Amino acid sequence: MTTGHRRRTVEKLMKGQLLQLLAARAESGHPLRVGLIGAGKFGTMFLSQAFRVPGLHVLGVADLSTQRAANALRRAGWPQEQFAARSFADALQTGATHLTEDSEALIKADGLEVLVEATGVPATGLRHALKAFEQGRHVIMVNVEADVLAGPLLAERAAAAGVVYSLAYGDQPALICELVAWARACGFEVICAGKGTKYLPVYHTSTPDTVWGYYGFSEETVAQGDFNPRMFNSFLDGTKSAIEMAAVANATGLMPQPEGLRFPPCGVEDLPHICRPQSEGGLLSQKGTVEVVSSLERDGRPVRGNLRWGVYVTFAAPNDYVKRCFAEYGLVTDATGRYAAMYKPYHLIGLELNISVLRVGLRGEATGSPTGFRGDVVATAKRDLATGELLDGEGGYCVYGKLMPAGQALKSSALPIGLASNVKLKNKVAAGQPVRWSDVGYDETELTVQVRREMERRFTKNSPSS
Repeated sequence: MTTGHRRRTVEKLMKGQLLQLLAARAESGHPLRVGLIGAGKFGTMFLSQAFRVPGLHVLGVADLSTQRAANALRRAGWPQEQFAARSFADALQTGATHLTEDSEALIKADGLEVLVEATGVPATGLRHALKAFEQGRHVIMVNVEADVLAGPLLAERAAAAGVVYSLAYGDQPALICELVAWARACGFEVICAGKGTKYLPVYHTSTPDTVWGYYGFSEETVAQGDFNPRMFNSFLDGTKSAIEMAAVANATGLMPQPEGLRFPPCGVEDLPHICRPQSEGGLLSQKGTVEVVSSLERDGRPVRGNLRWGVYVTFAAPNDYVKRCFAEYGLVTDATGRYAAMYKPYHLIGLELNISVLRVGLRGEATGSPTGFRGDVVATAKRDLATGELLDGEGGYCVYGKLMPAGQALKSSALPIGLASNVKLKNKVAAGQPVRWSDVGYDETELTVQVRREMERRFTKNSPSS
């Protein structure tokens, strides 16, 4: 290779680096323009970092309240003049940010390239994604509830529109997908992937009235913080874990276990021992699956070296040589030395979202995206539910979400957790039992129902039952 050829090769590689690509956009006067819908906790964390990156322009923020959006920006450290744009045209010209209550106007705004959907409401997320595809916008779906409801169909629609549909880096599903991709790219067989959380069986019956006691938060702490009881209750009662693991399964090809999630107590040193097949001394019903490990022993004691905030992957050595390499380089392994684990102890939520924005906007590369319908999350009764009760959805008083293999959920006609809000029961449902489509009254003409039903029809053949 000549010196000139080597230099040109290096230059090409440099052009592929995110920061170099972004710098080139900034120098050309065409920054990467992104819009955010939903100025909640995740959105605010993203905003706190986004304006610090040269070449990245937040064109607009849409929220049900522009005042709330403005407060979020101030909390994130933005100077007032940075979000004083009077319109999207003004924002495009000045480089400032326009606040609006009209999400559709943001999606249609001239210059917008990447849309971040962070509302957390599945029906809203589906509508925003579909409108964004129509306008040729890439979509980063922070709203993992919407992704699990119909993500495989959304990914297909995005591809047909020539845009990217992506999970959100910083959230645990995208980080898990990254670990799975790393392991496979290295040639390892992925045994299990997942995350840590705080879990006890009693949490499945938690409600917004009991959630703060389980977290140990005082009334003063809650009053001083930005705490949403339904959101925190979804984290606690197992729903969010189920949703995130379904998203991982659908994006990676890993299959949920027939029984869903077991939440075994497990620290990082025990990952290769616990997260291996039952046939070899572990707790997994199969290889190539997902699991969430608990940071609490069943008696409530903290697990030593727990992974409450982190993510992990377990993988296997293909031969004795690789086993020796695992030992030589200090990997955490099981007693056989064959199974090993790699983990990341923390995730930074919206503070890391720029990675998705830049990869999607500059390289057309998703940070995790559905490739099939393998995992589903079904509404499961928290208590005995009576005929005529109105279900109140994720994090509420009536149901929690349980992970199932998609084929199993379809075969039992189980109601997705994303559609278990504001629907009335036609039948009684016993505590711990799944709610079925036939148990509720729903509007077949409603867009979210139609999209979900289309997704089920489109992907049924690719949804094994176990």
